[in-house]
Amino acid sequence: MKKTMVFITAFLMTSLIVPTYAGAAFGPGEWLEYRLNDANNPVSTIEGADPLSSTTFQTGDEIRSTPVVVGDRLFAGNHNTGELFAFDIHTGKQLWKSQAPNWVHSEMIYQGGTIYVGYGNRFFQDRALRGTEESGVLALNAETGEVKWNHTTDGEVMPTPLFHDGYVYAATGDTHLYKLDAGTGEEAAKIKLGSVVSMSSPNYSDGSIFVGGGGPKPYTFYSVNVASEEINWKTEFDEVYAGLDDVPPAIDDQIIITTALETPKAMNYREVYNEFGTVEVYKEMIKSVTGERETHPEHMIYAMDTKTGEVLWKDSLGVGEMVKNNKSGAPMIYEGKVFVGSPITEKFYAYDLKTGERLWEFKNTVMKAPPVAADGTVYFSNAKGFVHAMDAASGEELGRKKLGGTLAPSGPIIVNDTLIVGSQDSHVYALPTGEIKNSKDEYKNDLPVEKSQLSYFSFVYGPPVILLIAFLFLLLFFTRRAKRKNR
Repeated sequence: MKKTMVFITAFLMTSLIVPTYAGAAFGPGEWLEYRLNDANNPVSTIEGADPLSSTTFQTGDEIRSTPVVVGDRLFAGNHNTGELFAFDIHTGKQLWKSQAPNWVHSEMIYQGGTIYVGYGNRFFQDRALRGTEESGVLALNAETGEVKWNHTTDGEVMPTPLFHDGYVYAATGDTHLYKLDAGTGEEAAKIKLGSVVSMSSPNYSDGSIFVGGGGPKPYTFYSVNVASEEINWKTEFDEVYAGLDDVPPAIDDQIIITTALETPKAMNYREVYNEFGTVEVYKEMIKSVTGERETHPEHMIYAMDTKTGEVLWKDSLGVGEMVKNNKSGAPMIYEGKVFVGSPITEKFYAYDLKTGERLWEFKNTVMKAPPVAADGTVYFSNAKGFVHAMDAASGEELGRKKLGGTLAPSGPIIVNDTLIVGSQDSHVYALPTGEIKNSKDEYKNDLPVEKSQLSYFSFVYGPPVILLIAFLFLLLFFTRRAKRKNR
């Protein structure tokens, strides 16, 4: 009798405890698009869940896509090798490893027990076909990593695919948007865009898919009607020569935000002084006379109407040095503000979503990844392996934490006050957001300092003015001396 009572008690306790534990998954139940939502601000909070302790997840090679957390699993893919990994989010244990046929820059999105991931590389076959060797979309069993289907495409699928209403949509390097049956991988439609898409992951909003295209010129931004499988509108950017096809657009309040590089321009002398110092300013002044001034790309941000494609506002982030790959920073929207980092100007920016007013900027270093924001704090990651915590309203730096490697173009996510980010050193880093705000890790080199207007005039124009005054003084002296001799 006593044994029976013990068994019944144990059974009842198990019945009560196990479902509670099973239902308390760490992350969201699905991940249907690039960075979880239209605003590209991947934040998930489960009531009662605590932040993870600081930990790292070891993969086999560079990580250039955002890690994905669903339930109690973390998914990440590798750049060069195409290896795909699943980890237990709590223990860091590798659950399985699988293999894509080519590079993986796409996130491993999740729906209904299946992982969908794009693969391909950036090498061109011709100006309208990007991607050599095999390209396409894989579907895998999320529990085992076993491949369910593989749909090959003519061009790379480096952008993250999008799941919507039973279909997977993939923008490609062969100028098409593919619509694939999520269950079988069969092609339901192949929509002609006319532009190569590099890393601009499609964004679904209100019945349409939005994506930025590159060459052949002009660089063009597209809205595609999901129901009719036809283009709603397209906006051409005649001055753009790079970046539009690299940037996954962010959408909120019927406004699309994207960035691109426009026709190279010469830096103004103040910009040259800030970046390179006084001597380079004098060199540029001499080049201005000879017509040999060096030009640099101008980084632009654009806001468009989701219904018409009309450009509502735009602004220049500035002119700066060109970088390799991922040339234009990816934007994120949070509480009516746009946040973006520029690899060209090496600054973080905040804009008012509706008016385009620049709210603040912060000088840093090269950054390419989209930021993430929660509880009034925005977190930027950069190519030196740092994560910066900034006050979203004022731009004040609250803290910075050194992680490792190059945190680009993989952007951070926040799950239950845990920031998670992938690095090109092959690790995924996870740490409580409070640890970042409470850290003041130092750069090996000092942070760039924005030089004042006074110092600019003092060091650039001061010496010539002094020399001119000295020359005039000497001229006056010798003139008076000559007059005295002639008397």
